[in-house]
Formats: sequence, structure tokens, C-alpha cells
Amino acid sequence: MSDTLLVAAFLGILEGLTEFIPVSSTGHLLLAAHFLGFESAGNAFEVVIQLGAVLAILGVYAARIVHILATAGSDPRSRRFIAAVLIAFAPAVVIGVLAHDFIKTVLFETPMLIAVMLILGGIVLLVVDRLPLRPRYHAAEDIPLKTALGIGFIQCLAMIPGTSRSGSTIVGALLLGVGKRAAAEFSFFLSMPTMVGAFAYDLYKNRDVLDSAALGEIGVGFVCALIAAVFVVRWLLGYISKHGYALFGWWRIIVGGAALALLLAGF
Repeated sequence: MSDTLLVAAFLGILEGLTEFIPVSSTGHLLLAAHFLGFESAGNAFEVVIQLGAVLAILGVYAARIVHILATAGSDPRSRRFIAAVLIAFAPAVVIGVLAHDFIKTVLFETPMLIAVMLILGGIVLLVVDRLPLRPRYHAAEDIPLKTALGIGFIQCLAMIPGTSRSGSTIVGALLLGVGKRAAAEFSFFLSMPTMVGAFAYDLYKNRDVLDSAALGEIGVGFVCALIAAVFVVRWLLGYISKHGYALFGWWRIIVGGAALALLLAGF
């Protein structure tokens, strides 16, 4: 395996380990790629391999997804949950399409911004984790449509790399009255249309610059992301139910601070 494919494998594992925890997988990927000298055509690698993590969700939650879809015609709760996910997804579609080029050519190319957002997001997580919140919704299926829309708008903050898609949706859900476990689960389900949409649109936008080498790197990263994400999804819900999100807040601050120091030192 070439050095480039080894780096792609490492980045894929990093993506899978960080996609569903509130630390910004994209921020970690972009910073790691910067310091390792890895460049992908149109920054497509960092977006497309996220689909591997989505497949991990589909695998872990297959029975629950099938149940929700199978009972949608007869169970109002299932229909409302599907509607809630789609409504939460809608703001990302509009803003993502309109701001795509700016995000990829400016925000993705600014490591200093990513490091700062990691630190700021870590502080937000620590503060929110200590707030005396009183959740009203303890199951992802019970989140009202209005609350889902609010979570969807907050998710759009994650278009700034380093913010974290899962982090923004989880924090938004917590502040809007959702319990910790339910917030994480809703973030999982919302990731499916969001990341599939990002995958398809980014692949379309970069169709002319992806050669066989780039596709090989994406394939390796994709598989590694899938395998790593399966382990994280199975572990995460049990952990946050008992311990909350403080660990991830501190992790963000440490990684962001280290990256900022390296960047200021000229690396």
C-alpha cells in the first residue's frame, strides 16, 4: 500500500472515530490533512468518506429504521419522526447549496479558523453540559416538528469546519429541551439525509476532477470510516447517558489549542 493510501486509511479511521461525537470530524480531517501534507481534489475526500459513517448508522439501527418505515402508514408517532428528520434536514439543503463554493474554497482552506472553532465549541460543550437543563423529550421519536426545525437551523453552524455537525445538533437539541441520549440519537438519524445529500452534491460538483487515484483514496477512507464508526456508535450512547459531554469539550480544547500552537509556529 502506498504512503498516500496509508494516509487515506488513517484519515478514514479518524473520520469514523469522530463523526458521531461532538468534536468535528471535518475539523479533525482537515487539520490532519494539513499537517500530513495530504491534498484531495476539490476537498472531496473529506466529505465523501463520511458516507461510510452513515452506513454504520444504517447497520446499527437497521431494525429500528425498518420498524419506523414499516409502521409509518399506521403509526402517527413514526410519521411524525420521519417528518421531524426531514424538516430538520431542510435548512442544510438550502444553505449548503447556496454556500457550497464558499465553504469548500475558503472555510475548508483556513486551518486557523478550524482550530479556533474547535476551542470555542469545546467551551460551549463544557458550559452546556453543566447547565441545570430539564429535558421534556426523552425519546428521539417524541421531538416536536418545531423543535426539529430549530435543531436543523442550528445544524447549519456546522458548515463552518471545526464546529461539528453532531456537536451543533446535540447542543441545539439539549437547549431546546431534549434529553442527552435522545439528542444524540436524533443527531444520528439526522446525519443520514444530511451526509448522503452532502456526499451526492459534492460528488456531482467534483465529478470532473476525480481521477482513479482520488477514487482509490476515497474507497480506502470510506471502508476505514465505516468500520471505525460502528464501534463508536455502539459505545457512545451508553457513555453520554452516564457521563455527559464534558470529555469531548476538553478534547476539542486540547486538539484545537495544539493545532493553533503549531500553526502559529509556522507548521
